[in-house]
Amino acid sequence: MQKKVLIVDDSALMRRVLSDIINSDERFHVTKLATNGLEALNLLIQDKEEVDAIILDINMPKMGGLDFLKRLEQENLKVIVIVVSTIAKDGAKETIDALEHGAFDFVTKPENFMDVKNDRFKNNILNCLSLALKLSPATYQSAVVPTSQVAPKLIKEHKREQIQEPSKEQIKEPMVQFQRTKRDNQKKLVAIACSTGGPKALQRIIPLLPEKMGCSVLIVQHMPVGFTASLANRLNELSKIQVQEAVDGEILRDDVVYIAKGGNQMRIESQGGNNRITLTSEPARNGLRPCADIMYESLAGLDYDEITCVVLTGMGSDGTQGIKRLKEKNNIYVIAQEETSCTVYGMPKVVVDNGLANEIITLDKVASAITKNSGVH
Repeated sequence: MQKKVLIVDDSALMRRVLSDIINSDERFHVTKLATNGLEALNLLIQDKEEVDAIILDINMPKMGGLDFLKRLEQENLKVIVIVVSTIAKDGAKETIDALEHGAFDFVTKPENFMDVKNDRFKNNILNCLSLALKLSPATYQSAVVPTSQVAPKLIKEHKREQIQEPSKEQIKEPMVQFQRTKRDNQKKLVAIACSTGGPKALQRIIPLLPEKMGCSVLIVQHMPVGFTASLANRLNELSKIQVQEAVDGEILRDDVVYIAKGGNQMRIESQGGNNRITLTSEPARNGLRPCADIMYESLAGLDYDEITCVVLTGMGSDGTQGIKRLKEKNNIYVIAQEETSCTVYGMPKVVVDNGLANEIITLDKVASAITKNSGVH
């Protein structure tokens, strides 16, 4: 049976292009069109239109995409939403907000008509729909879904779950309970990898970390250029610990969370007795830039007593090979997110299947596991 899709976009041209793309795949059918969020909301609530997925623009008159998502939450309407967003500073921030408010994923909207008509954009849309609706995306293996950016053939299982934001009490209360222990003389590091569903997962983890971790935290979240800065700023607003986008050449500092810059590879190198961030323009690996495997590999042999590796929701297998190589030279402790709390159970599944995980835990337990293993109680 064909999956029903609702397109919400104020551009008649984009509605036509998206309809042609989606209807070209026999598994999907565009059943309704809306020019703004208010119109779409009326279709769902008043007309009780049943759809399997929604393609949603961000900037629209009367009701934009973000307000539409908030209303879906208020009305407790469970429907898969894929955001189509341009790469711009303001658009990036709004897209991060959309992911926090329940959007499954996003596809970058090209900046000109010629790019809209190319196969890359088409395949990204169809792959993202396939993944969200738990259908095989094998027909479109050459495509890249922006927040995942990895060959879809690596996906074996995936689940979706609405994850609520932590309350102010959850964010603030645990922090006063953490105290440094006698293990503080050990040099430690936390390195996190995530992809599809990562922004929401990170929002459930980073704000719960204490201000004084006593170590640095590295994050590779698969995102294009322009989006990682907005993600870092958003997490920094929510958290007591400092969060920033990684800067080339910066010496790693304790009590700082560094998010790899989209469109770059992030390595950590030892220079003059300090460990520094190096951002490179080297080619994508397995379609990924940034790539967690590269980050983990770069840590091998560095002077850390223990490195806590955390692999969260995401499609594909990024992180596994890097952790394997890191394990050969360093003492590591691996935390994998448990299946039911993952948006997509790909990356952590491969880590588990390879026997690398020391802990397999639900998302709500990851922050406490990180702090405990870092010597904070």
